[in-house]
Amino acid sequence: MKPRVFIPRAVPPEVETYIAEHCDYFMWNDSVPIPEEQYLRRLAEADGLLTTTSDKITREKLDHAPNLKAISNIGVGYNNFDIGEMKRRGIVGTNTPGVLDETVADLIFGLMLAAARRFAELDARIRAGRWSPADGSSLFGLDVHHRTLGIIGMGRIGEAVARRGKWGFGMNVLYYNRTRKPDAEEELGARYRTMEELLAEADFIVLMTPLTADTRHLIGKNEFDLMKKTAVFVNASRGETVDEQALFEALRDRRIYAAGLDVYQEEPISDSHPLTKLPNAVLLPHIGSATQSTRTDMARLAAENLVAALGGRQPPNVVKELLD
Repeated sequence: MKPRVFIPRAVPPEVETYIAEHCDYFMWNDSVPIPEEQYLRRLAEADGLLTTTSDKITREKLDHAPNLKAISNIGVGYNNFDIGEMKRRGIVGTNTPGVLDETVADLIFGLMLAAARRFAELDARIRAGRWSPADGSSLFGLDVHHRTLGIIGMGRIGEAVARRGKWGFGMNVLYYNRTRKPDAEEELGARYRTMEELLAEADFIVLMTPLTADTRHLIGKNEFDLMKKTAVFVNASRGETVDEQALFEALRDRRIYAAGLDVYQEEPISDSHPLTKLPNAVLLPHIGSATQSTRTDMARLAAENLVAALGGRQPPNVVKELLD
């Protein structure tokens, strides 16, 4: 008998076909989220769950899933997993690293450019019927080329951002990471710095760390105070790695120049959030990997992870905390 899989959000047709070849499944196809009662009923029947990082896997949900053997995230993050409960119950958890690296790096560089050159602010100005003043100086932004790029968290995405900065824009690359990266140092001329040194030296600061107990509010008031007044800060990691109130105050008081954000402490961000009132904050709705080809690749890898786990094989992308 085939294992039973629950998919609470529609996946691309080719991924659905792949799942159908290996599993019996139920997939929620509606554009509105599946009601909680139906979610829990379907979860109770499932051996496997193919879901996204916005789906919080809590102890209460797991209590409704006596047969669950594996949960596969369509996404690189997995802070939606209750790792302790999953480990206690012997549930495999997987994610989809690698396939989204270049797409997310594109978005990060887009945020850097948009914040430095004030794209969103000036776009709004045009739409309001206000062209430039006579001298145009109020439209000036910052150069990106040949400036110093500082990356906090030099993983695969961090290295992809560094390559764009080094080879595309002639930037000097600094990085801070838990471990040194000799290959990046050799290939890109990247120079290791302590976090404090990086914050003080870099013109563009990109945060790309996972969310852990150690990285929650990694960047707060003290860190913003170390940055240059002309610094541009970009966060495309997890919203909770940044103290948003401290970021708001640094932007409002012009203690840093601008910020580009794709993630927030609470998502979706409220339209009354203080950050939405600032002209020097470029805000995106958590779309780092949001291209058709990349999302299809992610869903396919997540499905392959799930099928492997339900077939008794070791999936290629088990999250490290759940490895034996």
